[in-house]
Formats: sequence, C-alpha cells, structure tokens
Amino acid sequence: MSGEKIWDAQALRDLAAQAHAAPCASCATMPATGWETVPVSLDRPRLEPLGTLYDLQAGNPLESTLEEYHPQGTRYWSAEAPIAPAWFPYNRCGVWRCRACATVFLRYAEHGGYFEEERIRRVVPAMVDSTAPPPGNT
Repeated sequence: MSGEKIWDAQALRDLAAQAHAAPCASCATMPATGWETVPVSLDRPRLEPLGTLYDLQAGNPLESTLEEYHPQGTRYWSAEAPIAPAWFPYNRCGVWRCRACATVFLRYAEHGGYFEEERIRRVVPAMVDSTAPPPGNT
C-alpha cells in the first residue's frame, strides 16, 4: 500500500460531498449509514480504491487504538455513530469510491476467531469527525 493517498477527516468529508445526490442502483442496495457486512448484491468492481485512513509509514495500523469514539452514546453498528478516522475501526479502513455515482465508502476486514468478515460503511460528510484520541492512546 506504499504510495497510496492517506485521507484525513477534512479531505474525506470533501470527497464524500462530491457524490451524486442519488446513488446508482448498486450503491442503493447499501444502507444509508452505519457499518454493514458487504452484501453480495454490491457490484464490487464498481468500487475503486482511493487510499487509506492510516499511514503505514507511521506504524502498523493494527497497533493503533482499539477504542471507539461515541461522544453521543452511540454504538459501533449505529447509523448515528460518527466517522472518526483516528479511532477504531476507521483507523484500519481503506477509502473506496463508486465509479458510477461517486458514493464514498470505507471498508475494512473484521478478524474474529476463525473468520474474516469484510465490513463497509457509506461516508456521509456530516458524520465525519476529526477528533483525535488523547496523547498516549494511539
């Protein structure tokens, strides 16, 4: 992943604001917001990788904080949860955009016991939060 663009909160917000008002038929199968398992209905070749929310040169993203950011008491699966690039799981995400409608998504692989599950979330500009973890919590 060397040489990929590293997206910060403001750049991600600006990119997502460029999406078409109405998603294409493939992207319309995705929920409006919130993390989801990548559905089989998603036309994956339509999504182009644009970079990441983490910098491999700065260290292993798997050593980044596992803390989630929920200032309003939301939870991981909540559609109202902020998209906070410095916090888990966003600090392990790739940034992807639909070639047809420019809808922006974040994707990462959730690793559990004996499985790996790919997760995806649509980026809504108003949900992007630039709050960073306190020092020592990275």
